Amino acid sequence: MKISYKKLWIILVERGMSKKTLRSQCNIAANTMTRLNKSEKVSLDVLIKICASLGCNIGDICDVVPDEPAIKAEK
Repeated sequence: MKISYKKLWIILVERGMSKKTLRSQCNIAANTMTRLNKSEKVSLDVLIKICASLGCNIGDICDVVPDEPAIKAEK
């Protein structure tokens, strides 16, 4: 399973907020912001901080994306 923060980036654009501003408001470390940018897993605490700052729920900022099923080679 993978995680997507596409919803978070859309919210930031809609609110005219930069990633730098979000990082500052939520007191997020630079390496954590990098992980968000790369759609990597971050702690639940970080997601809660972001939700509190934006006034939303976790489902409003991220999605769990199932892995692509392996394509079986035909014989």
